[in-house]
Order: sequence, then C-alpha cells, then structure tokens
Amino acid sequence: MTDTTTSTAPAVIDADTLRAWIERHDDVVVIDVRSAAEFESLHIRGSYNVPLPLLAEHTHAVTDRVGRRVVLVCHSGVRAELARQRMHEVGMDSAVVLDGGAPAFAAAGGAVVRGQQRWAMDRQVRMAAGALVTTSVVAGSLVSPKMRLIAGAVGAGLTFSAATNTCAMGAALARMPWNRSAQDLQAHEAIGQLPQH
Repeated sequence: MTDTTTSTAPAVIDADTLRAWIERHDDVVVIDVRSAAEFESLHIRGSYNVPLPLLAEHTHAVTDRVGRRVVLVCHSGVRAELARQRMHEVGMDSAVVLDGGAPAFAAAGGAVVRGQQRWAMDRQVRMAAGALVTTSVVAGSLVSPKMRLIAGAVGAGLTFSAATNTCAMGAALARMPWNRSAQDLQAHEAIGQLPQH
C-alpha cells in the first residue's frame, strides 16, 4: 500500500502497512481513540489512549504535541475517522485511520497487549438497540400497543446516527460502570503521555 499521509481525503491504512511503518520509522504515533476500558482489553503495543471526547475537545493540544506520522485506531474505524476529521479541521492533514483497528492489527500478527476482555462499543450499541426493539415489540403485544413506539424511536435514532456519523447511544453506554476504568485519564494525563515531536 502506498503512503497516504499527505492526502486530505479519508486516509486509511491496513495493518501490514502499519507494521511496516513501525519497523522502519521511529516517528510513528499510534493514538487509540476508544474508551479506556476498551483500550485496556486490547491495544497495539506502544499506542497511546486518547479517547475521542478528549481528543475532540483538545485537538489543538494533541496535534501540537505529535509529529506528522499519526495513526488513529478504534474498533471499527468510525471513531478514528471522526478523530481524523477533527485533526484535519485544525490543520493536521497527515493523520490516517487503521482499517479494522486493533483487532485487525492483532490478526495480522502485530504486537498487542491484551487485558480484561470487554465488548467493543459498537457491539454494545447493537446489543442495546436490539434488546430495546425486541422488548418493545413484545411489550407492544402483551402490555400496550404504544410500547411499539420505542422500537420506532430506536430505529429513528439509528438512522440519525448513521446520517450524522454520531452515536448518542454509544456516548451513553461509555458512561456505564462496566465501561469505566480505574485508569480513565484526565485531559492533561492523556495529552501529557504523548511524545513531543
């Protein structure tokens, strides 16, 4: 794969390209934008955890600190692409997204760190949405037909989520106790851990 770090279009690299970059260059900064709990369960060795909400709020501080060869990682690529777009807005055009995230890197034989296993956020969103729809349909049959409105609201929320590339349910689930970690970083800690180039 060619080096896409100078493109302003959505830039994606695969796991093999990242492995080659890590082997050949000492200026690669891998930023994982998932929650601390997700990061704890599986992350690329040497990567830095700066959850998307922190990165979005402190983008200038992040981009001022890191070099030009930045790889953004999440689970599915959605949050990493949002982070890339935010960095592009403040003038960093060289950041790229790792296709398939940390799981793809692990599958390609890349060095990863495994910890306590947790479900990825996109899987939690699918489970919550599916459970809400199923429950509302059953309750609509057994309790009141009005309960089916919940299924409609979930469907509308998912449609809005896809259209705007945001996820309110994911943001809400990120605040749940099982997604919180004793190692959740404050902004100054998350940014302070990044190497200065």
